[in-house]
Amino acid sequence: MSLSVIILAAGKGTRMKSDTPKVLHKLAGKPLLGHVIDTARKLHPEKICVVYGYGAERLLEAFPAQADLCWALQEPQLGTGHAVKQAIEQIDGSDITLILYGDVPLTPLLVLARLSESVNEKAVALLTAEMDDPSGYGRIVRDADGNAIAIVEHKDADKKQLAIREINTGIMALPTEKLKKWLQQINNNNAQQEYYLTDVIGLAVKDGFDIHTQHAFAIEDVTGVNSRQQLAELERYLQKRTAIGLYEHGVTIRDPDRFDLRGDLKIGQDVEIDVNVILEGNVQIGNNVRIESNCIIRDSIIGDNARILSHCVIENSHIESGCIVGPFARLRPDSVLRENTKIGNFVEIKKSIIGPGSKVNHLSYVGDAEVGRSVNIGAGTIVCNYDGANKHQTIIEDGVFIGSDTQLVAPVKIGKNATIGAGSTITKNVAADTLALSRTKQTTVAGWQRPVKKK
Repeated sequence: MSLSVIILAAGKGTRMKSDTPKVLHKLAGKPLLGHVIDTARKLHPEKICVVYGYGAERLLEAFPAQADLCWALQEPQLGTGHAVKQAIEQIDGSDITLILYGDVPLTPLLVLARLSESVNEKAVALLTAEMDDPSGYGRIVRDADGNAIAIVEHKDADKKQLAIREINTGIMALPTEKLKKWLQQINNNNAQQEYYLTDVIGLAVKDGFDIHTQHAFAIEDVTGVNSRQQLAELERYLQKRTAIGLYEHGVTIRDPDRFDLRGDLKIGQDVEIDVNVILEGNVQIGNNVRIESNCIIRDSIIGDNARILSHCVIENSHIESGCIVGPFARLRPDSVLRENTKIGNFVEIKKSIIGPGSKVNHLSYVGDAEVGRSVNIGAGTIVCNYDGANKHQTIIEDGVFIGSDTQLVAPVKIGKNATIGAGSTITKNVAADTLALSRTKQTTVAGWQRPVKKK
């Protein structure tokens, strides 16, 4: 049976205390709504229709139009039933409609697949969960035989119904044509004067439909985000779940409570990741890699057997096998480290290629440069790539030795196996197999006394 998905995402999220629409707040680096859309797409629906309201322009900007994604405006916002009404007319040719929520980001694909599969010509399906404190949630009312027969909202529940711990998550799947009919029959005769989507369940029972229920694996899988505290709690739950999942792939996470993946990760075996490491965007990590504490790695590739020492920031860079980076190193975008290079403490690399086996060990800046094989760049070396208006390139060929405290004023080329004496400022090309110096002659003044501060 074919499937379509409606995602309710019209609310502002007043408790978030933010001008940003609630569903655009990020969980693990991705908007809440993005998590829901991504999961929905894995069900291969005919169409996904998002009901939006507050922050309409920002939502449409965040999620550009695609063939499988459409939008329905809810204005004014008169409840969940009213929201689904705005979208249902765009759902044509689907046998089943699945209702999801833009602020409930972690519902597993397997649960939603089973929920959708349990719908038939005479049955609708609800996703339920057990809560120790179900305050504020609609209760699942069952008959003497244990069959679900209704959902009662908290504010409309009597004392007996309030004692029920099984709650409605709001996620449901229904036959599309019947849903269209039932939506026309619901009313707003309730404490909130809203059109409740849950009222269609009572109408389904009245029409002789069975209510099939699926139970959530964990309450966090169906938890909605209504405040920044809830967002933070869900973040830690997701990150710990992610870390535990990596254990099964041969990865050691030293402390799953201090690990953050905010994007997509491809990772090999026998990788060790210490505490407070943040991985953002698209990250690839090879086999036998060690990443020490307090590193940020964003949109980068790290090859086999590499070591990233503590407190490094790596962005949009490619680190090949056997490299050692850090501690306290920074790789800015478009940096490439060929195999077995070493980038040491307080070194910054920007838009440069560092050749195989080369070393930049201490307190140096290399920008817009091509560095060859087995080059040694001494402490305090600066590639002066910017003239105040334009960037210029520096080329350092194989086997070059650059002494400490050297400035290379681009554009400049240092030939193969050349040596640059420490303390030099190089403004012209240096030929291969030569020594270049630019020091002034040292002068010694005998008997010289330092000035003394006047009293």
